[in-house]
Amino acid sequence: MDDAPEAALRWHQNGKGAALATVVETWGSAPRPRGSQLAVSEDAEIVGSVSGGCVEGAVVAEALDAMGDGRHRVLEYGVSDDEAFAVGLACGGRIRVLLEPVGGTLPAEVLADLVARRARGETVGQAANVQNGATFLVPSPEMEERLRADRSGFEPDGETFVTLHAPPLRLAVVGGVHIAQALVPMARLAGYAPIVIDPREAFASEARFPDTTLVHDWPDEAMRALGPDARTAVVLLTHDPKLDDPALRVALESAAFYVGALGSTRTHAKRVERLTEAGVPADAIARIDAPIGLDIGSRNPGEIAVAILAAMTQALRRG
Repeated sequence: MDDAPEAALRWHQNGKGAALATVVETWGSAPRPRGSQLAVSEDAEIVGSVSGGCVEGAVVAEALDAMGDGRHRVLEYGVSDDEAFAVGLACGGRIRVLLEPVGGTLPAEVLADLVARRARGETVGQAANVQNGATFLVPSPEMEERLRADRSGFEPDGETFVTLHAPPLRLAVVGGVHIAQALVPMARLAGYAPIVIDPREAFASEARFPDTTLVHDWPDEAMRALGPDARTAVVLLTHDPKLDDPALRVALESAAFYVGALGSTRTHAKRVERLTEAGVPADAIARIDAPIGLDIGSRNPGEIAVAILAAMTQALRRG
């Protein structure tokens, strides 16, 4: 998650003016998605981004004015192709930005509650009415649909924008094999917090997976402790039923949005037989993506990792 809310609260608590800007609508090739945020201090310090550099200067100027009168603003900017190219983007677009001064239409206590919930790893919605500036928080149980879609956006009334604040997507990889070595850094770049599970410490080692959470428990125990949720993908790569199957059964009982397992069509058929004999329902077994990944003709570990990440993305974005 971006640190814009934390920065805005810190500046306010230190006696500085602060404002929080949020992208609420985009057209064309906008550089930042809806829900992206930028914090601005009265000293023109910034944390976060709403455009990748195209309009930040203009937003800072507006933020300083908002700190003076305490009122929210809805700003609209067009980014030309030339401006976009200057900051490394392929083409331009248009964005609308909601600007809220802390202590004004964005109450400090609401911002403090948001920051506290984020620190606890909770899912929460930051709702703001773009007409009157009223801001409030939406608790996790009411955010299930947005969480599943991983998307900020307007409510049906067309006036209330809800920014989704959620922990990072998680990827649980069972098996510290070569494919995992390629998949983990790719997934991290795509916004996942990867975890590698393998009781074989020679496979799941710091040398093979630097800066990655490593778990050396038996896979089913590790999966139960992890508690896969609707923002978790599970990938099984050991090719060993003793390791994969127990973890797979836990994953299939969970809300994980993607469950994939390595193996050929013949290998998967045998897997289905074992799971059926173990009493796993047919509809649960049907959730398994196997052979794993999109069929793009992958051959080497890097290409297989690309196929897996593509399948995960498809499951997340399209269901």
